[in-house]
Amino acid sequence: MAADTVPLLNDRDGNDINKGEKLVSWVKEFGSESKRLWHIAGPAIFTALCQYSLGAFTLTFAGRLSELDLAAVSVENSVIAGLSFGVMLGMGSALETLCGQAYGAGRLRMLGVYMQRSWVILLVTACLLVPIYIWSPPILVLFGETTEISTAAGKFALWMLPQLFAYALNFPIQKFLQAQRKVMVMAWISAVVLVLHIFFSWLLILKLGWGLIGAAITLNTSWWLIVIGQFLYILITKSDGAWSGFSWLAFVDLFGFVKLSLASAIILEFWYLMMLIVITGHLSNPLVPVDAISIW
Repeated sequence: MAADTVPLLNDRDGNDINKGEKLVSWVKEFGSESKRLWHIAGPAIFTALCQYSLGAFTLTFAGRLSELDLAAVSVENSVIAGLSFGVMLGMGSALETLCGQAYGAGRLRMLGVYMQRSWVILLVTACLLVPIYIWSPPILVLFGETTEISTAAGKFALWMLPQLFAYALNFPIQKFLQAQRKVMVMAWISAVVLVLHIFFSWLLILKLGWGLIGAAITLNTSWWLIVIGQFLYILITKSDGAWSGFSWLAFVDLFGFVKLSLASAIILEFWYLMMLIVITGHLSNPLVPVDAISIW
């Protein structure tokens, strides 16, 4: 009887050892994969936070001016620029698939071509969005925003037109760099620009008393500094062969690229906040509610 049980006991011990080894192996593999994932995702998350914070800090400084100024920046930043941001980010995201395929296939030169095609499409889209900035006051009034807020937001929107074209260049550059795992470059540039943005926002908006004009100058400049910094990095390093200069291939097969971009154009989560702020404008004495929603 004892002889019969020995193999069973050994087998059970062996299974326990195998299970323990598998668990240790799984934990090590999970840790290794997580480390690799966060090595890419961490800087990308930090970059997104820094770039989002540009508008958030501008909103914070505008709140030191007046309720109307805060509402104007809020409506422009969340509704008008928010619409442009969502469309541009969505269309630029179509580049992720193509850049990923090109990088995986070792066709690095095509990354630069794809980025330039995306620039062409997004710059044309930016031109098509300009009328929304120009005629934003009557558009906002049509959707129920008060005339006072609509006029102030429309005036600020005109000053923020340079930001629209910075969006058009920035998102393709980011997808180009992300496909090559150049995420730390974006993180460093965004962090430096954010620090400069905070300082100059305080200087121009509050210290020198330039108000919303100072806010527009700092916010536009900050977005363009991000674009210029990233593009200078590409020019200097050549991105390991992914950038070989401007090419006429950027204008080839644009229709197919447009279809792919349009499919990604509408990012719905941006519409939720836009609708909420517009609906808040229907309340009586909407300055304070719009300000509160924008801070939230």
